Amino acid sequence: MTAIHVSIPVRLLEDFDQTIGYHHSRSRKISQLMKHHLEQEGMIVDDCTTRELMAFLAARDDCDILLSGLLLQILRNTL
Repeated sequence: MTAIHVSIPVRLLEDFDQTIGYHHSRSRKISQLMKHHLEQEGMIVDDCTTRELMAFLAARDDCDILLSGLLLQILRNTL
């Protein structure tokens, strides 16, 4: 595990704490939400940058090796 610092509005945190209750771990719930977000199959393309879409395509199992190599090369060159 690693600790991070996140700045969020006070009211949002209060609402979040009320939803999860005070017997549950805030860190655990945030970790679960992050994991769920990353595991979502239905990614909303409109919300992604071109770079994110290219990285997603390059990481897919069904991506052609040549296309994957080209995408990774482009991503490296845009750093």
